[in-house]
Amino acid sequence: MTAKNRILATLVGFVVLFLLGWLLYGFLLMDFYNANSGTASGVMRADEDMIWWALILGNVFQAYFLVYIFGNWANIKSFADGFKAGLIIGLILGLAFNLSMFGTTNIMNMTSALVDPIVSAVMMGVTGGAVGAMLGRNQAASS
Repeated sequence: MTAKNRILATLVGFVVLFLLGWLLYGFLLMDFYNANSGTASGVMRADEDMIWWALILGNVFQAYFLVYIFGNWANIKSFADGFKAGLIIGLILGLAFNLSMFGTTNIMNMTSALVDPIVSAVMMGVTGGAVGAMLGRNQAASS
């Protein structure tokens, strides 16, 4: 896999992940997360206070995480395989992160800690599908 393929797959993954995050967290599920936050206060940044470069870089690294796994270890080159792998990775990482946060902070309640891994799984599944499709497309184009 060439550097160009990795970069293109990462960029596509970033765009998909960023847009899904905006749609799910910033729009569709915002009221759910507000209703299921923990007792901690002042932890969420308002839109005008968000640190966009950090959010963008976090999404880029998350997309590259899938590119690296799919390209180096899993040989994933299709939307379907990428979706399945991304779904599983998202669910496992989501459960690990959210249960650890639930156990150590007051940021969320148990409902949120159990629902958020499903949201993460969906986001990583769709992103993984896009990354897998790009890796397969880019490999076919470079052959």
